[in-house]
Amino acid sequence: MSNPLLEDTTLPPFQSIKVEHIVPAIESLIQENKDFVAQKLSEESTPTWENFIQPMDEVSNKLNKAFSPVGHMNSVVNSPELREAYEKCLPMLSELSTEMGQNKELYEAYVKLKDSAEYKIYSQAQKQAIDNNLRDFKLSGIALPEDKQKKFGELKKKLSELSSKFSNNVLDATMAWSKNILDKDELKGIPESSLESAREAAKEKELEGYYFTLDYPSFFPILTYCENRELRKEVYTAFCTRASDQGPSAGKFDNSKIMEELLELKLELAKLLDFNNYSELSIATKMASSTDEVLGFLNDLAEKSFPQAKAEYDELVAFAKEELGLDSFEAWDGGFVAEKLRQHKFDISQEELRPYFSADKVVNGMFNIVNKLFGIIVKQISDFDSWHKDVRFYKIFKDGQHIASFYLDLFARAHKRGGAWMDDCRPRMTYKGSQQLPVAYLVCNFTGPVGDKPALLTHNEVTTLFHEFGHGIHHMLTEVNVLAVSGINGVAWDAVELPSQFLENWCWQKESLDMIAEHFETGETIPDELISRLLAAKNFNSATAMMRQLQFALFDFRLHTEYGTSSYKGIQELLDEVRELTSVAQTPEFNRFQHGFSHIFAGGYSAGYYSYKWAEVLSADAFSKFEETGIFNCQTGEEFLEHILRKGGSSEAAELFKAFRGRAPKVDALLRHCGINA
Repeated sequence: MSNPLLEDTTLPPFQSIKVEHIVPAIESLIQENKDFVAQKLSEESTPTWENFIQPMDEVSNKLNKAFSPVGHMNSVVNSPELREAYEKCLPMLSELSTEMGQNKELYEAYVKLKDSAEYKIYSQAQKQAIDNNLRDFKLSGIALPEDKQKKFGELKKKLSELSSKFSNNVLDATMAWSKNILDKDELKGIPESSLESAREAAKEKELEGYYFTLDYPSFFPILTYCENRELRKEVYTAFCTRASDQGPSAGKFDNSKIMEELLELKLELAKLLDFNNYSELSIATKMASSTDEVLGFLNDLAEKSFPQAKAEYDELVAFAKEELGLDSFEAWDGGFVAEKLRQHKFDISQEELRPYFSADKVVNGMFNIVNKLFGIIVKQISDFDSWHKDVRFYKIFKDGQHIASFYLDLFARAHKRGGAWMDDCRPRMTYKGSQQLPVAYLVCNFTGPVGDKPALLTHNEVTTLFHEFGHGIHHMLTEVNVLAVSGINGVAWDAVELPSQFLENWCWQKESLDMIAEHFETGETIPDELISRLLAAKNFNSATAMMRQLQFALFDFRLHTEYGTSSYKGIQELLDEVRELTSVAQTPEFNRFQHGFSHIFAGGYSAGYYSYKWAEVLSADAFSKFEETGIFNCQTGEEFLEHILRKGGSSEAAELFKAFRGRAPKVDALLRHCGINA
């Protein structure tokens, strides 16, 4: 039987991939990689780019092309069988990565290349790739004695397995909770569009009434609009206790021990490499130069934002008491009261905006915006292989040439991981003598079409879509053909959010809103008066939002800095301490936010969550140049394309930013955009 994952296809053959194909294909390709590297090392006494790095990149690319759809499908069409096969592959891939990173002959070949006369005539991208590899060899324990190298490999493998287990527990806990409500009176205040979705969900389950889950589009309207306080409390409790020792599934999917194990293993890994803590190891590949610089950056922003956040909270509490009759103000009241106050102050709600943001209009308008900014044309392709009927496929053209492609999976459904993300399907590189074009996965979890109505987005969801597409164009508009630094590869983690946050700015400009907003029934553009109210409300509770992100970032960074020291008292204790410094509201004792904090326990953000704020400074400052020259200024757009998007990871992020902005980044634009008077 042929195995489609072993066929070197341009795009993944999703419909042909069966669970039984996965493990044999990955085992075979891992062995092929090992054999190929061994063969190259025995053949080449004088390694060059052409005889050494390029062929190794190609065999590595073949493995990535096979595993990419597997990892992707595990996230978007999860099943127990698929998950089992996926998880069997993780330790094998981790082992390969460790083995390559600790291969002294391979390391010496890179050292030879770096020291060769030929290195001097390499392109900037080639030099950066070699330099990054040498750095990563050191971070993979190349200098360690054999017994410690073995230990390093074991730690990496265990970390990979535990991270996956953490993620699975969050997904299982999310799917374990649901609520079927028959009486519509219990749902008073929830918008009709959300009720329709809940009705459709009930029908799919062959139930009467309304069906709610812990998927964001399902539970968020309850916390934001539902007048039933007890229901808000029930949903809040279920969501913030997922995968913990508390709440409706207490102990069933508990991540408590896994978190401690992950921290222990990461500290051990860092100390093996002579770092004092995991935070030091984390920033070794980032823009930030020291742990003190990161903590100083976060504490400075917190100090500047806290007074305004306190004033915002006091206003909420007063409004809740005087206008809504709430003598006590609880965590499950926050979103509800904030939405009431927003409507009271600005006479605007996300639901009022929803009819103007049909998914198709927003998507096509977004394509027009990037066309005006960067001169690219996006065309939808109807005939393609996919993992689900809702998925769309597009090709990107520049100057008449096809330069990239992407899949767009917009809507929430069962067995699909929550949140939104962009992932690499195919990187741009020279492959077997020809050009391999970049391909991306763009995934969101919006409410899909209901009945005769098209999918209608909130303005928050519109900014989410722009954010992910910003990541997408960073991956797809690169002109770098060197695998290690092509697109988002090799980009410092605290700079990788720059293009994504940057593109969000076009969700807040009248000129661009006119391109994405149109009433789905009347075809009218969004009224100027409604835009004015939207913009007036833009910075509503912005300091509160700032402090929330800073709380997550400080908790993450301090956790990975202080774990294992005498000052560390425990995960919950540290989070409580950080909340004392950053939170203006009391958090319920049963809240176990950390148990579902997949970014740092199952994603790539360990001691790196600060990157969101760090990159926000970069993105706000980058956009301020468009504010100075015009938001659709072609020359400024071309400069951003040239210095940021096309260059990928081929130069240091700080240098690329300076090349675009003409100077180092400043924090002023971020505070101004957030309406924070520091």
